[in-house]
Amino acid sequence: MHRVRPRFAAQMVLIAASVLAGCATPSLPPSAEPPPPAVTPTLPPAFPPQELIGRWGYTAYHRSDDRARTEAAARGQCKQPYVIGAGPSGGVIMHLADQPQPQELRLKGHPNGKTYLGPEGEPGGMQDRAVVSFDGRVLILRWIDPEVAGRYGNGVYVRCAPRA
Repeated sequence: MHRVRPRFAAQMVLIAASVLAGCATPSLPPSAEPPPPAVTPTLPPAFPPQELIGRWGYTAYHRSDDRARTEAAARGQCKQPYVIGAGPSGGVIMHLADQPQPQELRLKGHPNGKTYLGPEGEPGGMQDRAVVSFDGRVLILRWIDPEVAGRYGNGVYVRCAPRA
């Protein structure tokens, strides 16, 4: 019978343990990390936020047939105007859907040519509104979130005349 030296046996146990440990550790290919999600660049908007600052009559419509009537009704709201203020960091102060407190929103250009108004983030987010049209006097916004758009419709803002 052969006698095994204790030192040799201890070395064999360590070698076997390291070989088994190497087998148990999964090896990942060098590019195992998923690629980062594509980020939509924010481009300059079609008009500067300063053009929105002021007093506005506001109403909304759901059917496009009602747009002209709604614009006329918005002009009548200038007795109690919706005020869009300047934000502290270059945006505008307005309300988001279902939020009692106004907050600073940004105008954000999108590669598709549209301009969006909403909180900081990528253009076209669920809290954003798309600018349907703006001629300097009448602003029409549509909510991106379909549920919110179904409740609020298209917002029509008509610039109020300057105070006398």
